[in-house]
Amino acid sequence: MMSSEFFTSWFLPAIWITIQVLVLSTVLAFAVAVPIGILRRSRLWIVRFLAGAYFEIFRGTSALILMIWMAFAVPLLLRIQFQPMAAGVLALGLTYGAYGSEIVRGALNAVPAAQREAGVALSFTPMQRLRLIELPQAWPEMIPPFNNLLIELMKGTSLVSAISVADMTFAGNLLRQAKNESAPSFTLLLVLYFVLAFILTRGMRMLERRAKAKVGRSPEKKVLFGGLRSKGQVDALTGSGVTTGTGADK
Repeated sequence: MMSSEFFTSWFLPAIWITIQVLVLSTVLAFAVAVPIGILRRSRLWIVRFLAGAYFEIFRGTSALILMIWMAFAVPLLLRIQFQPMAAGVLALGLTYGAYGSEIVRGALNAVPAAQREAGVALSFTPMQRLRLIELPQAWPEMIPPFNNLLIELMKGTSLVSAISVADMTFAGNLLRQAKNESAPSFTLLLVLYFVLAFILTRGMRMLERRAKAKVGRSPEKKVLFGGLRSKGQVDALTGSGVTTGTGADK
């Protein structure tokens, strides 16, 4: 069985490394998703084309293969050396940022046209309409699918173990090899990833309630475990509006 010394020496530092990878890749993904999602709605076809090309390329690329390519192929091809953690963060951030851009685009498209027309009537510039009218109304609709995407990103951090980053999955494999006990190590990993996902979900639900309160919408009923998609949300993968749904909080 796993000793307390092994947990302290390996799993605790591994948890911290997993959190670091998650935070850094989340920041990068969000920094990519918002501008790419906005640019995909541009009136200029060349801007839409370039933003769409980024979305299609990174949506269709395996995050694991991209991670390995950055860690091992880029130094040979471009003479640029990435640290393993940097390669993992870049691959995850760029890939999930592409998914997030579809959420942003879909939420902005879901803003009623009358709201944009009101901005035109007030002689707002396109940037003012985006900043003062569209984004404040779209933001609450982005949070639920962003929550799903964040959980997927958190689980995706386990891929960094493939390039020798000592995260939780790496520590679990190390325990399995050292003690020849697969059940305890991977059971612990299941529990740890679930705890992280639960904490992230609670935090995102608090953020969603505050965002809805700021635009005058009543918050949804609190539940311990969230239901399925609810009315008015944006799908996490397609970015399209969801008009019907079921779940514990309906």
